[in-house]
Amino acid sequence: MTLTAPGSPTAPPGGPTSNGAPASLSPRRVAVAILALAMGGFTIGTTEFVTMGLLPQVADGVGVSVPQAGHVISAYALGVVVGAPLLAVLGARWPRRALLVGLMLAYAVFNVLSAAATGFAMLGTARFLDGLPHGAYFGVASLVAADLAAPGRKGRAVASVMLGLSVANVVGVPAATWMGQMWGWRSAYGAAALLALLTALLVLACVPSRPGDPQATGLRELRAFRSAQVWLTLLAGAVGFGGMFAIYTYIAPIVTEVGGLGEGAVPVFLLVLGLGMVVGTWFAGELADWSVWRSLFIGAGGMLVVLIVFWFLAPGGWVLLPAAFLTTVMGSVLVVNLQLRLMDVAGEARTLGAAMNHASLNVANALGAWIGGLVIASGAGYRAPALAGAVLSIAGLVVLVIAFLTRGRAYQEVAAGAPAGASEASRAAR
Repeated sequence: MTLTAPGSPTAPPGGPTSNGAPASLSPRRVAVAILALAMGGFTIGTTEFVTMGLLPQVADGVGVSVPQAGHVISAYALGVVVGAPLLAVLGARWPRRALLVGLMLAYAVFNVLSAAATGFAMLGTARFLDGLPHGAYFGVASLVAADLAAPGRKGRAVASVMLGLSVANVVGVPAATWMGQMWGWRSAYGAAALLALLTALLVLACVPSRPGDPQATGLRELRAFRSAQVWLTLLAGAVGFGGMFAIYTYIAPIVTEVGGLGEGAVPVFLLVLGLGMVVGTWFAGELADWSVWRSLFIGAGGMLVVLIVFWFLAPGGWVLLPAAFLTTVMGSVLVVNLQLRLMDVAGEARTLGAAMNHASLNVANALGAWIGGLVIASGAGYRAPALAGAVLSIAGLVVLVIAFLTRGRAYQEVAAGAPAGASEASRAAR
């Protein structure tokens, strides 16, 4: 059952709802709770991306080459892909707040293990383990935020949780990178562990107790994968979002080799990409409460157009900045609405559906970087990943069109066993 804002005509005058949560919460209490949930996104974003900024130091610290040290980034991504469905299935029956606290405490422990790593194998294992709670945290936090939100504001609530990850790219990652450069790379992981511990305390103190699903079983959660709409949504994210990573991964050589700017311009472009994520995530919440489907097509179609413009402007140096900004704006619009879409089409398996979005996005990360590398290695140059990304965006759009055209049958299937409160989300997502 969805919590309602004070004064809502559907809210009972007092007492608990059927799920054990308070019948109504003040807007301020809801805002504080969502801020605590967003802190987890900030923590995850900081620790996920800081390794990229400290890769040379990490390589020296564990005695390997920089390319080999890059495998620890892949290990984290693999942990996200494995952990999202696994922990979502295992934790579906847990009380939501307790599960979120447990995931953040695990995140703290694995960051400490990363900081204490004495060799490459240990660090790679620690980064894999650290990726495990990533998708499950975002999935469960999104469900809690949506349930806390007043009617008509679910999109904004989910976007607010994911905004923490976007802000991390502007504030957390640069700060942790600077810390790692000043006091050693291990200090960055130590700081991430402290952030995770702080998040666990904030969630415990500020987020209302939310029950899990007592009827959930592993088999029932896995039945979500029988839905063609779930697979189509995951595929749209894995392919369509890959276009952004095709250029994000190679932004430094694009700026210097193609744009003719100095190395000092690279941090400026990274800052602009991060700001685009922040603005795009906020914008995505506004759009989602209007229409999830329209927002998905705006994000995917906008990404296609911007990547083509990016390719044209790449040799122009600083004139590329607006295209870089709009790339992450459109990518964020796509991500938030894919999250909402999965929460809807998964039916009773809402925990698994919400968590799987981040597994899909990490596949997009790997796919975009890999295809971008292929076109560069073929001799097409550092400008070519933008066009490769545009092709991925076209593929993502095709998948979305197929999902849209077949959505009616999917909603009939979901309606047969949808949980209480899902009908509103279903109508909005149509």
